[in-house]
Order: sequence, then C-alpha cells, then structure tokens
Amino acid sequence: MSIPLAPNNSPFRDFTPEWTFSASRSSGPGGQNVNKVSSKIELRFHIMDSKLLSESEKEILTEKLANKINNEGFLVLTCQTSRSQLANKEEVIEKFYALITKALKPRKKRVPTKPGKGSIERKLKEKKMVAEKKQRRQKPDEE
Repeated sequence: MSIPLAPNNSPFRDFTPEWTFSASRSSGPGGQNVNKVSSKIELRFHIMDSKLLSESEKEILTEKLANKINNEGFLVLTCQTSRSQLANKEEVIEKFYALITKALKPRKKRVPTKPGKGSIERKLKEKKMVAEKKQRRQKPDEE
C-alpha cells in the first residue's frame, strides 16, 4: 500500500511536508490488538504557517473549519476505524483533502425567484377557505 498524495482530481499541492502525524492506542473493541498496537492516527496541520496556501485561502479555512482548529491554530483530524495504522493514515489523508476541497469550494449564489402563478392561486384559495371557516364560527347578527 502506498500513501496517497493529492487526489488526481484535486487542485491542491502536496501538503506532506506540512503535516505532523502522531499515533496512539485506539479506543473501542479489538481484543488484544487495541491494548498493544498504536493504530489511531492524528493528523495535525497548521493553517497559518502553510506555505502552500494563499492568505485568502487561510482566512476561508480558519473561518469555515473553526470547530476543528485547536487553540494553537492546528487543524486536527483523527482516524481509528481500521486496525492497521497505515490504513488509518491513508484514510485521514483522504479526509484532509476532502475537507480542504469542500471548505475552499465557492458557495453558489442564490438566484431569487418570483412565486409561480399556481402557488399564488393556491395561497389565495387557502386564505379564502380560512376566512370562510372563521366566518362560519361567528354568531349570526340579530336585528
């Protein structure tokens, strides 16, 4: 198995020199493997110190990924789904690129539209029915 760099369809550079990995014991079921092997992988990436990102990209990432950034300014991602450290490392790298790609994708502008003829008619019909229902609740006028 080889560790993937940037996905083929990704416009990103190779962030490998800017990542810091640490391994620790994974939680959850797994028998003796959990007690002996450090298979949980934590990827740390300091956004502001990155030489590959522009200033505007750094601002966007710090704003959109604020809940994943710790007090020291590191983007922290973890993976412990597999029993293999290498598989977890590959998965956390894929997760990193997916997260960066999604965060930097520009938001589509909403095009305001007018309500259609049918929806206006339905709204007016509904209003008329409610008005008639309330009218029937009234006591008849006695003269």
